Amino acid sequence: MSDEHAVFLNFALSGDGFGEEAEREAVYALEDHLEAVLEAAGSGEVDGHEFGAGAARIYLYGPDADALFRSVEPLLRRAGLPPTDAVLRFGSVDDEDCRVEVVRFGEEDGSHEGL
Repeated sequence: MSDEHAVFLNFALSGDGFGEEAEREAVYALEDHLEAVLEAAGSGEVDGHEFGAGAARIYLYGPDADALFRSVEPLLRRAGLPPTDAVLRFGSVDDEDCRVEVVRFGEEDGSHEGL
């Protein structure tokens, strides 16, 4: 997957550990829905998740970060536990110079921020 683009979905959880059981279950359920959406769209795949330090992250990979995000954005906006942000990487995860954009959730405009 090193030459694929990526979208990292970040979630704030309760406390400073692995969050509440209901939050973890919401992330697991969202991950299952994301897999179905990406498979139907043919825009990428889910490559797992991680929990810790009061946060969770779901990893998505595909040939185009914009297409990945467009495929899942409607689902993310109506999720019971929406992400705090989505990090779009336009290049290999090994490429430190690739373009990166952050889409913030919970803001009225769904603002994008380039890094």
